[in-house]
Amino acid sequence: MNQQAKSLVLGVTGASGAIFARRTFQMLEADERVGKIHLVVSGSGLKVLREELQIDVSASSGIAAGLLGGTPRKTIYLLDSDIGASIASGSYRVDGMVVIPCSTGCLAQVARGIASTLIERAADVCLKERRKLILAVRDTPFSRVHLQNMLAAHDAGAEIFPVIPSLYHHPQTISDLVTQFCCRLLAHLGLEQEQQFRWTGENKPV
Repeated sequence: MNQQAKSLVLGVTGASGAIFARRTFQMLEADERVGKIHLVVSGSGLKVLREELQIDVSASSGIAAGLLGGTPRKTIYLLDSDIGASIASGSYRVDGMVVIPCSTGCLAQVARGIASTLIERAADVCLKERRKLILAVRDTPFSRVHLQNMLAAHDAGAEIFPVIPSLYHHPQTISDLVTQFCCRLLAHLGLEQEQQFRWTGENKPV
């Protein structure tokens, strides 16, 4: 792996919006600035992948390929139950983590420092090691509890990045909506994408 290449964790939980996880994963796999991806899908996240993307989740060996739509080149798939995996330790270097979609249940666990699964533990590690952690929360409407948990996670160091697609770039398809959102998200990891639409004040791309 290139010494400068990023090592990232991608967590997928059981909120609706698996299409955002798939596009993020595809863009990370295609980005030469990323050297390693640690993919973790929660139990409820697997159910959403099956329901929303028709991915066969019966064998863990094929989940990454099913989500990507091809053969992963730099992805390590880890079970959410594997609390002893590499990313569960702060001594193992990663450059950041994204949870997309992030369920409000996962948000609550992270906000309160409860780490009973690998996704929760990896997120907790990012907070304690002061590494980038982005939580793409996917739910609506937000209750007071959700808002309090988002504030607590924010104050602990996480970046709250709700799945709210933009419209100012005049998307023609659902794919346009999803891609622009994922471009915005990856920019917060220092991975700006060429296809991202950037507002100039005149509704013209840069």
